[in-house]
Amino acid sequence: MEVSAALVKDLREKTGCGMMDCKKALSEACGDAQKAVEILRKKGLAAASKRMDKVATQGIIESYIHLGGKIGVLVEVNCETDFVARNIEFHSFVRDIALQITASNPNYLSREQVPESILSHEREILRSQAQTEGKPEKVIEKMVEGRLEKFFSELCLLDQPFIKDQTKTIKDLLGEHIAKFGENMVIRRFTRYQVGEKT
Repeated sequence: MEVSAALVKDLREKTGCGMMDCKKALSEACGDAQKAVEILRKKGLAAASKRMDKVATQGIIESYIHLGGKIGVLVEVNCETDFVARNIEFHSFVRDIALQITASNPNYLSREQVPESILSHEREILRSQAQTEGKPEKVIEKMVEGRLEKFFSELCLLDQPFIKDQTKTIKDLLGEHIAKFGENMVIRRFTRYQVGEKT
């Protein structure tokens, strides 16, 4: 079943689960939002979103230097307990985040961090492109929002498709690990260095 973007958005807001998880749950539930919530709860993903308000003060800082020493990444990922911080699977997850940053070079952690001035400028460009294509005014706004999603998926780490599984975003991957470990996790910050780049 084809699921509307509005339904997916509503379910994401209700549960805090990832976009692809919400879309799959709604398809499985034939568009019934209540059933979709149940499906997500059974998978443990809705429970993960409830952990988001827990304080995460433990964790690790992972470093990754790409072959040849041309690119280096530092990333801090936090969790609630030292027990999880020492877990091999948690370390593997943080390593995957460092690899993602190396490969995809995000500018921001989340879409909320993109300055309003940059968003306004991007909206102007996208609106101008749509007008040049001769699109009707009522279609232009939808096109701009759709293209902004692509903009976020390129520049914001949490919105990027995971390099090892393009069907999920980094936010989805984070949600899965929160559900798996039963405690909140936060990708706190990252820095990426590339030889010769201007600062």
